Amino acid sequence: MKTNLNFGCQTTQQRFVLLDRDGTIIKECHYLSDPCRVELLPGAGEGLRLMQEMGLGLVAVTNQSGIGRGFFDEVRLGEIHQRLRELLAHAGVYLEDVYFCPHTPLDYCLCRKPRTGLVEQAAEKYGFNPQDSFVIGDKPCDIELGQRVGAITFLVRTGYGAEVAASQTLSPDYVVDDLLEAARIIERLIALETREIVNNAARL
Repeated sequence: MKTNLNFGCQTTQQRFVLLDRDGTIIKECHYLSDPCRVELLPGAGEGLRLMQEMGLGLVAVTNQSGIGRGFFDEVRLGEIHQRLRELLAHAGVYLEDVYFCPHTPLDYCLCRKPRTGLVEQAAEKYGFNPQDSFVIGDKPCDIELGQRVGAITFLVRTGYGAEVAASQTLSPDYVVDDLLEAARIIERLIALETREIVNNAARL
């Protein structure tokens, strides 16, 4: 497990949490196409609010091949994300952005997770270092994405996560029940880093 985050070097950049959408923030629905079916998972609102209170930026990164398959269009996807933002706002959470890949696996695009194109777009826009970030999701592609960019990875047991965790085919840095547990671990990691920075400064 990774437990250090650039010890001894205080960064001025805001850190970000890069989150999968379906099965991580909201209930898993196969090719979700109806805004009325958007439902926050237990612990999601509280966990994201805690991350936000730590000063972390929140960005969703999601594969949406339903567009490429013709199940719905980008207009409908926008309505779904608007509903997501509304539910999060009720929980006191502001989502900085939602990045999505509309392509199918056969398109071999650079933005489909676990490829890193979406993270690169977000990092360029918001000016953060992906290696200082936290990637959270319930699928193998989320963990592989995080590992590719050098982030700290969390596999949540929500969505498909419990099944993925049981398979023991992945090596995420942490396996957690939900976003609230992830937030509490991140809080401890940041506190540990802060103590290390203070101790290193005292030795100078």
